[in-house]
Amino acid sequence: MRWICILGALLFSQTTWAAGPLEFELAYGTKEFPGPFTGRVYVMLTKGAPRGLMSGPDWFNPEPFFAMDVVGWKAGEKLVLGAGARSFPVTMPEVPEGKYIVQAVLDRNLGGRSFATSPGNVYGLLPPTQLSGKDGGKISLTLDQVWQERALPNVPGVQFAKVKSKLLSDFYNREVFLRAGVVLPAGYNQNPQIIYPVVYEVPGFGGNHLGAAGRVGAPFTRLGETEAAWVVLDPDCPNGHHVFADSQNNGPCGQALIEELIPELEKQFRIGRSRGARLVTGHSSGGWSSLWLQVRYPDTFGGVWSTAPDPVDFRDFQRIDLNAPMANLFFDQAGKLRDLSRSRRGKALNFRDFSRMEDVMGRGGQLGSFEAVFSQRGADGKPVKLWDRSTGVIDGRTSQSWLPYDIARRLDENWRQLEPKLNGRLFVYCGTADTFYLDGAVILLREMLEKKQAKALVEMIPDADHGSFLTRPFREKMARQMEKVLQANREGAKP
Repeated sequence: MRWICILGALLFSQTTWAAGPLEFELAYGTKEFPGPFTGRVYVMLTKGAPRGLMSGPDWFNPEPFFAMDVVGWKAGEKLVLGAGARSFPVTMPEVPEGKYIVQAVLDRNLGGRSFATSPGNVYGLLPPTQLSGKDGGKISLTLDQVWQERALPNVPGVQFAKVKSKLLSDFYNREVFLRAGVVLPAGYNQNPQIIYPVVYEVPGFGGNHLGAAGRVGAPFTRLGETEAAWVVLDPDCPNGHHVFADSQNNGPCGQALIEELIPELEKQFRIGRSRGARLVTGHSSGGWSSLWLQVRYPDTFGGVWSTAPDPVDFRDFQRIDLNAPMANLFFDQAGKLRDLSRSRRGKALNFRDFSRMEDVMGRGGQLGSFEAVFSQRGADGKPVKLWDRSTGVIDGRTSQSWLPYDIARRLDENWRQLEPKLNGRLFVYCGTADTFYLDGAVILLREMLEKKQAKALVEMIPDADHGSFLTRPFREKMARQMEKVLQANREGAKP
């Protein structure tokens, strides 16, 4: 019996030693991609139910994922991701033992926002597999599938438009298309002589034109007693959300919207066709976008409804004054880690961990999205970094270069010229307990507009978080406000 126990112990020891630390051996075939491939490769793990591909890490509950930059990886060659791979939230040897679905991705970065599920990306999946960071051994996985663009939903009253942008195609040196979901009013086909007013919506981070499927009927295409069209735009880009602002890194996105997409939509459909008949709205990143579009293009839009916008005053960029001496993204003046969010489901985000997560993502993250819009283009062809990824120290020269995108500053400096076009047409809403601390910047915006004696509504909603105030009664209130502004625009009066 003693010998059996000793033999068993030896066999177990040998098996553990032979297995070695966890690593992933990947390969892809010419059928999926002829190669060679230069770019970033990922392995993502999840214990969740297999409900399709993971498009990226869950911000509040990130599971282990890994990345490696490769050059000239050829089809059929074995590529090993091991302990030296970029990792978050744990290194590969620290992966807790358990069963995981494994997803490997070759990111071709052909235009989609997600590094994992952009059309054209090559990927492979393993069903739930027992893994252990310490002694999981080598896991082989073939990337044998190609991610396809999602099919357009078939919803009565909704049409989808796709317009090639010469401006953006020239910028990227490849074909780039602008997309929109157009929700037509119920009486559109019965009244062929009517040109309907239109509301252009910019979705928040991660949203796109497919959201038009949920915008049929009141309080969207019926604003009080007024029938209107509702157009949901697509703000996705490889760097995240381009917010329809022209930038050195994302290209002339605002110009393309104003000069290419809107004219084409209003030629295809009987909508808009004048400043007074065009309104714009959006939430979160879309809230910033909509306010930017109204302020930047006051001759195009006749009113804006911005909800919980991303920072509209860079003196309070999620509680950070970007231009303060010795500003730091990771730590406050007392040396405490800065929270990026308030507690949600018992968890709060902090800037340092979020930055580390996005460093592994490489592209398509929220903080990186800000840099792509607001920063200049560096000598390496990438956005100039605002903060040091190790220390969190903010570069003062870069923060100064962001100032042209500070909406409150832009309004403050140009109010005399903008006042006749914007008075009575600015509506901004935010909760006082916004999940991502966006309320502070909105309060500064309100204070500035009050000093200008501007006719604008900036309302702070008590105790509301990032989205809890977006109820049907709230949307119906916005719809009535939109109807009132449209009526005033038609009459040439101030709303």
